[in-house]
Formats: sequence, structure tokens, C-alpha cells
Amino acid sequence: METTPSNTGRKKRRVVLIAALIAIFAAAGLVYWHWAQASEPVHTARITPVPVSIATASRQDVPVYLVGLGTVQALFTVGIHTQVDGKLQDVFFKEGQRVKKGNLLAKIDPRLYQAALDQAKAHKAEDEAALIAAQKDLVRFQTLVLKNFETQQNVDEQQAKVDQTKASIDADVAAIETAQTNLDYTNIVAPTDGRMGVRLVDPGNIVHASDQGAIAILTQTEPTAVLFTLPAQTLDDVRDAMAHGAIQIAAYDRDDVRLLSSGTLETIDNVIDQTTATYRLKALFANKDEKLWPGEFVNAHLLLGIRKNVIVVPPTAVQRGPHGLFAWVVKENNTVEPRPIQTSTTTGDRTIVTLGLSDGDRVVTDGQYKLQTNAPVTITAPSTAATQGNAT
Repeated sequence: METTPSNTGRKKRRVVLIAALIAIFAAAGLVYWHWAQASEPVHTARITPVPVSIATASRQDVPVYLVGLGTVQALFTVGIHTQVDGKLQDVFFKEGQRVKKGNLLAKIDPRLYQAALDQAKAHKAEDEAALIAAQKDLVRFQTLVLKNFETQQNVDEQQAKVDQTKASIDADVAAIETAQTNLDYTNIVAPTDGRMGVRLVDPGNIVHASDQGAIAILTQTEPTAVLFTLPAQTLDDVRDAMAHGAIQIAAYDRDDVRLLSSGTLETIDNVIDQTTATYRLKALFANKDEKLWPGEFVNAHLLLGIRKNVIVVPPTAVQRGPHGLFAWVVKENNTVEPRPIQTSTTTGDRTIVTLGLSDGDRVVTDGQYKLQTNAPVTITAPSTAATQGNAT
């Protein structure tokens, strides 16, 4: 069947019509899409302020302390022992009693030692009587020898007897002193002022001078000492401070909270412990109230010096990042920025900042983990200056 020109024209017109309809529908869909987009509400992204606590950097005079763990030691610790053997007859002290030097603490049965003293005195009296007789005989021999009725040999022998008797008397004197000393040792007295401990031997027991155990322990706690250690790298600083005068030491309890007593540094040990890289120091305390007790653990705070007019912030404001220390600083528009800083000493609740902050800068002390550069913040705690903190 042949295709006529009229049929061909009709097909072309149909194709053109379909294409036109498709174009019209496409244009209409595009217009509708733009209209729909324009009719939707515009949402702008909002950044929620981060709640933070802040403090204000300020200039202060800051005491610099070195802190070492130590133990309290009595100035004197004396084991009360007997110096003679015998039965412990009496004990005159009460446990925990304060005693003075020379106070009678205990008594050993003295009868044997009194008898020894009496015997030594009697022997001396006997020798003294013998000396008188020997001296009289010597005078007679010396008179007779002049008249040729006695030989010089007998005179010399008599002189030897006199000298021998004198030597015996000297030995008697020494024996008396020994016996008197032993008798005195039966009275056990306090060798120094102090406080008595628990009684370790009861009356009625036989005690010996060679016994290892003591009857009791006497400690002198007024004044008292504290031995503590510091790292070896601080030795030069401590020695420099000692060259300028007495160094103050504050003793705090084991929790480092309560001040117990104040004293001064007495001495530095003459060696460094190589196993711990530390050295020992000894401080003295008047301890009139006896708050320092022998054997107690304390924290010794050594005042190294006072840093004048330095910038301080709370330690919680100091953060550590990949490039070193920094602090989040709150700007005037209440946004934050990280600022590199350099610090010196942390004393109590104050850290000395040597570079990076100025007096009056507001630094974030809590909530740093949510912060980003230029993030807005809201203050949840009132702005305060860096506190005075403990003098430790």
C-alpha cells in the first residue's frame, strides 16, 4: 500500500503536537517545583550557647611552697631500762603521764646493793685503821734506826706496808663509789622531760641490765621534729632560700587539709637517696599543744619564697593540648577562644601564669570539653577573681 502525501502530513503534525504537549507539561512541572520551593519556610541554623563556669585572672602576691610527705619524730625517744639486775619493786609513773627530768619512775629492790655499799665502807674503815697502826710503827722504826737499834731494811719494809695500806684505801674509795652508783641505779629516774608511754614490765618481775625490752618508752615532744623528703631537683632552690634566712615550715595533716603546727627548717641531710632521687630534711616545731604526735604522717609545706604581683588563675582553667598548655578565654561578645599560655608554680588553688594572660581576662574553669573556637557561651557561675586559696 502506498503512502500518500496527505497521510505523511498528518503524521508530522501529530508528532509536533505531542512534542509541544510534552514541553508544556515539563515547563509547568518546573514552574510548580520553583513555586513549591519558594513557599517553604527558611530555616537558619542556630548554635546553642555552651554553659560554662569562669574565673577572672588577677595579679596577686603568691607564696611558693614545696610539699613533702614526712613523719613526726620526738626530739628524744628514750627506752627506760634498768642499769642493775634485780626485782622491779615499784613503778611510780602513770601511762601517758608527763614527767620532768630527774623524776623517779621506778625502783629496783635495793637491799643487795645497800649491803654491798656497807661492806665497802667497812673495808675502807678497816684499812684506815691498819694505816694508822702502820704509820705509828714506821715512826718507831725511824726513831730506832737513828739509835742503831733497828735496821734500815725493816724501816723500808714498814714504809712499803704504809704505802700498800694507802693504796688499799684508794681501792676502797673506788669500791664505795661503785657500790653507791649501783645503789643509785636502783632508782630509775627520767633522763629528760617528756611523756611516758605504755608500761611494758609490771612490778614483781626480775629485770636485767642486759634486757632488750624497755620498762617503758619516754618521748620528748616539746619541741618535736618532722622528717620529710623532697625531689632532688629542688635542692638548689632550698639551699638558696636557707642562705637568705630561716625557712618556714607548715605541717598539715595526712589529708593535707588541717594545719597542725608551724616551725622552721633545721637541717638538710648530707646525701641524696639515689634509689628515690630524693633528699631528707628536718624541721623543728615548738608543738606546745602537742598536735604533732610521734609516728604521725604529715605533709610538710616548705615556704620557698613569695612571688610578687603575678597573674594567677585556678588550676582547672589550665588545659593541655597537642601544642602545649592553653586556656579558654571568654571575649567581650561572650564567645571563646583558646589561648596558649605558660605557667610556673601551682600553689593550693592558684596557678601562676607567666605568659598568655592579662589581669582581668576571663577564663573558663568548667565546661571546656564542649567548647570550640568562637563558640558562644553562657555563664552559669558568677565571675570571680582567682581566689586567695590556701597558703599552701
